[in-house]
Formats: sequence, C-alpha cells, structure tokens
Amino acid sequence: AKKKAPCPGLGLFYTLLSAFLFSMASLFVKKVQDVHAVEISAFRCVFQMLVIIPCLIYRKTGFIGPKGQRRFLILRGVLGSSAMILIYYAFQTTSLADATVISFSCPVFTSLFAWIFLKEKYSLWDALFTLFTITGVILIVRPPFLFGSNTSGMEGSYSVHLQGTFAAIGHAVFAALTLVILRKMGKSVDYFLSIWYYVILGLTESVIVLFILGEWSLPYCGLDRLFLILIGLLGLGGQIFITKAVQIEKAGPVAMMKTMDVVFAFVFQIIFFNDIPTWWTVGGALCVVASSTGAVIRKWLQSSE
Repeated sequence: AKKKAPCPGLGLFYTLLSAFLFSMASLFVKKVQDVHAVEISAFRCVFQMLVIIPCLIYRKTGFIGPKGQRRFLILRGVLGSSAMILIYYAFQTTSLADATVISFSCPVFTSLFAWIFLKEKYSLWDALFTLFTITGVILIVRPPFLFGSNTSGMEGSYSVHLQGTFAAIGHAVFAALTLVILRKMGKSVDYFLSIWYYVILGLTESVIVLFILGEWSLPYCGLDRLFLILIGLLGLGGQIFITKAVQIEKAGPVAMMKTMDVVFAFVFQIIFFNDIPTWWTVGGALCVVASSTGAVIRKWLQSSE
C-alpha cells in the first residue's frame, strides 16, 4: 500500500523540486562545453557510486541481486546509462529546450514498449498520443524536405542540431525501455540495487567509449570541476525527490507537475543563454507535453478503475 502524504500537496512539491534540480543539472551540463558528454556521465556515475555503496551495505541487499533478475538488472544498467550519455550529448549539441522537450516523449514510448514486451493494452488513444509526439518532434527538428532551408532559431549548424535531436530521441527510447524493465522486475529488486547496476555499468560503458574516442581529459577550469560536482549532486537529488513523490502521490498529478521540466528548460535557456525559443519549438513542446501527460494520466485512470 502506498504511504499517505504527511501533508496535502507534499508529493507535488517533491515533483516540482525534482524538476528544478534536474533542470539545473541540465543547465550545468550545457555550461560545461570543454568536457565530453561521456566524461560528464562517468563523473556522475563515480559520485553516485560513492553514495549508493553505503546504502547497499546498510540495507544488506548485496551487490549482485536475485539470480532470476540479474539479466534484467544488466539490461537496466546498460540502457539507463546509455540514456544518460545520450541526453548529456543532446544538451551539449542542441538547445536546452529542444533536448528537454524531445526527452519528455518517454511516456509515449513506454506505453508502446509495454504493449510489445509486457502485453499491456495499447488503445487508439495511445496511438493518437504517439502521433502527437511524432508531430511535436518534427516541429522541433524541422527537416528541410518539409520546411525548406530555413534554420532560424537553431543553435549551431543544422547537422549538429540534428545529431542532438537524434540523441534526445535515443534517450527517450532507452529511458522507456528502462522503465519497462523496471516494471517487469517489480518490487522483487531493491531500488538502490537497481541504481547500483546503473552506475557501475554506466561507468564501465563511459570509460570504454572514452578510451575509443580518446576524449578523456580532466577539466582545467576550476569552475568546470565545480559544475561536474553539482551535476552529480543535483542529479542524485532529483532522483530522490521524484522517487519520494511517486511513493506518496498519485501518478496523474505527478505527471502534470512533471511538465515543469519543460518550463524550467525554457526559462533557463532565455535567462542564461539569451536564446528565445522559436514558435516551432513552442508548438512542438505543446504537442509532446500534451501527449506524454495524456498517456501517463490515462494509465493512471486505467489502474484506478
């Protein structure tokens, strides 16, 4: 049974705080331009590992997990860490608002993958939400064969913008697959053990990719080092608060409040980068946020029937 909130609205406040912390972490990823996205992921994994190890020892859950769930834990770790690397790369190569909006399409992909792999119901409404999400992404990407050669409002060249867009889409897909795996495992695996696989495999994956790319380099600027520490702190804080929010609040209201991720992204982009989003991005954001929120609320209503 879910715990009741100690006071009305506390779960929504936790969700709002989580959205703010995640958005601040995204802002610092955007600010650290001299450090590769994969290296930022490695630093975050190291920081979270230092926090998770004492938690696992205290809870006496072990570091391997139940025998029947290990393959799912490995998949969760690889897909989750890949999603993290891709969204960091998206933040560095495209605008903060565009990357955040596209990554927000995760719930729609989750419904689709849950239908494919978990045999959950996929209705006409879910198909409509998927169509809205695709429309929103197209408005943000603005492919030349539909919109011509006009790339006004885009950060950097169109090819770089396209790379960031595909990275953000990849993040949404991998994050959705991760959620499906977590749903498959259910409560048979401790939450901290799931994060342990995420950070240990994420660190391994990041080191291998950095070795292949030859991109490993410690930041020379003291400010960049501070940003890396803050990314780890803010990311961990965001995870903790969104977990607490889901534990004490219903999924529908949490999904509605989660849209503040997009609002913060737009505000930070304007304030810190003096970059006003285009109407194409605003229209795409409305499509993606509406479809993703609708998908989550519909699942919540179905489960409460």
